[in-house]
Amino acid sequence: MVFAVGLSSCQKFEDLEKDPNRPGDVPPSLVFTRVLYKLYYSPWSDQMRWGQFHCSNYAYYDDQEYDWTTTDFNYNQLKNVNQMISEATRVGLADNNPYSAIGKFFKAYFFVDMSLRLGDVPMTDALKSLENTAPKYDTQKAVFKQALTWLEESNTELQTLINSNDQSLTGDFMLGNDLKKWQKVVNSYKLRVLIALSKKESDTDLNIKAQFANVVNNPTKYPVMTSLDDNLKFTYNSSDTKYPLNQDNYGQTATRNNMAATYLNTLVSLKDPRTFIVADPAPAKIKAGLTASDYEAYVGASSGESLDDMSTKMLNGEYSPISKSHYYSSYLGEPCIQIGYSEVCFSIAEAINRGWVAGNAEDYYTKGIKASWTFHGVTDVETKWTAYYAQPSVKLSSTSASALTQILTQKYLAFFQNSGWEAYNNYRRTGVPTFLTGPGTANSGRIAKRWQYPSSERTTNATNYNAALTSQFGAATDDINSEMWIIK
Repeated sequence: MVFAVGLSSCQKFEDLEKDPNRPGDVPPSLVFTRVLYKLYYSPWSDQMRWGQFHCSNYAYYDDQEYDWTTTDFNYNQLKNVNQMISEATRVGLADNNPYSAIGKFFKAYFFVDMSLRLGDVPMTDALKSLENTAPKYDTQKAVFKQALTWLEESNTELQTLINSNDQSLTGDFMLGNDLKKWQKVVNSYKLRVLIALSKKESDTDLNIKAQFANVVNNPTKYPVMTSLDDNLKFTYNSSDTKYPLNQDNYGQTATRNNMAATYLNTLVSLKDPRTFIVADPAPAKIKAGLTASDYEAYVGASSGESLDDMSTKMLNGEYSPISKSHYYSSYLGEPCIQIGYSEVCFSIAEAINRGWVAGNAEDYYTKGIKASWTFHGVTDVETKWTAYYAQPSVKLSSTSASALTQILTQKYLAFFQNSGWEAYNNYRRTGVPTFLTGPGTANSGRIAKRWQYPSSERTTNATNYNAALTSQFGAATDDINSEMWIIK
C-alpha cells in the first residue's frame, strides 16, 4: 500500500488534469472539416434578405430592417485554423503541407470577411491568448494587404504540393481533397478581394490593377475557375444537411416569405428565364388572366414596404411566392456556392471595363450569365440566348458607364441565394443595383454600411476600440452608417 501511494504521488499534476474521456489531439483533417463548415454562408439567410433577394412578410420570423447592432469577430474560426496547422505538424507532415497552404487562404478569408463587416480589426496582435488580451486594431488597408500576401503564398505552396503529387489532404467535403481545385479557389478569391478594392485603384502601395492583371494574364501560375465544376460549394443531402427550404418546412417558410422586387422585378424587366425557375406567379395576376408563362405575372415586393402592407398584399395574392416546385420538392435543393465561376467572369469583365486588364469584357460577361443560367436550371440555354441577348437592356453597351452597370447588375443576379455577403458588398461598393428603402428597412431610409463591434470590446479593450473608431470615423462613435476605408 505504501509503495502504491508513493507511485501515485510521483504523477505530474498536468497528467491528472487531463480528461481521459476527451481527446487531447485530433487529426488535422477533423479541424479542417470544422473550419470549412464555418466558411459556409447559407441560402435563404439574413444575408440574402439584406441583399434584397427575398423578403419576410411575417414579423415573428424576420424583417428587412437595416437597424444593425453588433456582429461577431471571426477569431474562433481563426484559432481553429492555427490549430489545424499545428496538428498537421504534430502528425509529421512537412512544413509545407495542404493544411498549412489552405490555412493561409482561410486566414485571408476570415480576416477579410470580418473587416468587410466592421472596418479596422485586430490582426497583428490578435490570437496571442494571455500574451495580449487587449490587442491593437490594424487598419482595414493593412488587413487587405496581408490577406493578399497570404493568398500569394497559398498559391505558391499549393503549386509545389501539386507538383509533388501530395495526397495528404483529407476531410474536404466541398472539393473532394483536390488541390488543383483549391488553387483555383485561392486565385478566384484573390480576384474577389482585388475587385473589392476598386475605389483604391490609384493606391500605389496596393498596386491593385497590376495584381489583378498578373492573375488574369498568367493562368499557368495563377489558375482560376473555368467552369461551374470548379465552384467552392456546399452540397446538401437528405439526412443531416438538408437544403434550408424543403417539404418539411413549407408551411412555416413558404407563405411567410416572398420574392423581393430588387431581384425579381429586375429579372422580369430583362425577360430573364430565371424568373420562371425561382418564383411562382402572383396568384392575383393569374386570376386576372395572365399565365405562368407571362413575365408580367411575377411581382416582387419592395424591401422598403412595411410588414403590415406586405403581409396583406401577400395574402391578397399580389406578390410572387418562392417557387414551390424548385425549392420545396426535395431535401437536396441546389448546392450553395461560396466562391463561384460566374463571379469570376463578372469580376474580370468589370476589370476589363475599368481598364485594369486587356481583354474582351463582353466575352466574360456572356459567359457569366450563361453559367448562372445553367446553375439555376435554365434549359436550352443557347436556344433562348439569342432573343435574350438581342435586348438593348442586356446586350453589353459600347458606352463604358452603361456597360459597367450591366455587368454589375448581372453579377448581382448571379449571387441569388449564394456567396454570402457579396451581393450587399458589391452594392455598397458600386450602388448597383439600387436597393429599395422605406418604412420596412428602418434606419431612417438608409442602407446600413457596417456593423458595430462586439459589445465586449467596449469593456475589455476600450482604449484600442475607441482609438480605432476615432481613427476611422473621426469620433469614438460606433455608427452603422459610417463609411469604412474601403468604400471611401
